[in-house]
Amino acid sequence: MEHKTLAELERAAETTPIPLTRSERLQRWAAALAKLGSARLNSLLRTEYVAPEALAQVRAENSPLSVAAEDPVLRVAGLKNDTFGEAMRFFELSEHELHRIVCYCHYGETMSAEEAAHRVRAMASVGRLEPGLGW
Repeated sequence: MEHKTLAELERAAETTPIPLTRSERLQRWAAALAKLGSARLNSLLRTEYVAPEALAQVRAENSPLSVAAEDPVLRVAGLKNDTFGEAMRFFELSEHELHRIVCYCHYGETMSAEEAAHRVRAMASVGRLEPGLGW
């Protein structure tokens, strides 16, 4: 059996496609957020009011979505950027589900990475959240 360091595995992940299930992708995102602990991340401003044709391009620096986009395993698995639309596609989330994780109306301007990780883990464990249901 060949042994590799974590750094070697991460470098390999950057070049070898990794098939991940929806749940595995969400758990990986949650883990990346959890590593940041109480660090403050920016929420996305009022996503529910953004015109549908513009929503896909909504993003914010230092947000939960940018944390996901910086993860090498998620990038190799197919995450292209840190936009709302790309997160919906890659994590197989509805607009409502992603809104519950990243929107300003649930947190204010910033959220702790721990709280974002909690919401992502909850989404991974419950599957799909129907509109109108709370947490």
